[in-house]
Amino acid sequence: MMCWASRTGTRRNLDALGRHGWGLLISRAGVWRVEEWACPETGERIRFRIVADNGAWSDFQTGREFDEEEFERFLDWLSSLDQPAEWLVLPDIVAGGLRSLDLSVRYLNRCLSVVPLVLIAVQDGMEHADLAQLVGPNVGIFLGGSTEWKLARIADWGAFCREHGCHFHVARVNTIRRIRMAHAAMAHSIDGTSASRFATTLPALDLAARQPDLIGRAA
Repeated sequence: MMCWASRTGTRRNLDALGRHGWGLLISRAGVWRVEEWACPETGERIRFRIVADNGAWSDFQTGREFDEEEFERFLDWLSSLDQPAEWLVLPDIVAGGLRSLDLSVRYLNRCLSVVPLVLIAVQDGMEHADLAQLVGPNVGIFLGGSTEWKLARIADWGAFCREHGCHFHVARVNTIRRIRMAHAAMAHSIDGTSASRFATTLPALDLAARQPDLIGRAA
């Protein structure tokens, strides 16, 4: 399971993330910059693997509408990179239900012209039937939504992604308990802010992420 941490410019935290093999999630609502870390064995500067988030969560937290003009500028910036983002979360409306899905679908082809894999943010009000005809090798699932809904549906959406052969990502995973839930649901990747902000939490989170849920994977 690949772990992505929210982009940070703090050198100590970057070096810790690099040593543990974590990548960086760059948000449209944050600083648009790729980062490097220093390999302690060779002193070489190594660029982080990156993925991209549409910034809708930050807009929601501050009471703003999703900024489509800024998102277009963000896509232009991503297109300019010599090392492309591995995936991008399609625009969404937090707690927007099917209205959010309509926005995501409208940007599907545009975003696939920039990155090889896009993720649809699923959240409260969405069901499997709404996504079944959209997902596949290049279109996966980004499990967002309210905390209560996400934790209640994580195994369910994991099973959906296995059935449809698509990427399954779980957002806002900052505790060992949630990492274990993501493993049990056979998520391909997770992201969080804790490891970016506090290098001291990283070893325990990384260890949990490297211990697969054997019961879940055998089921």
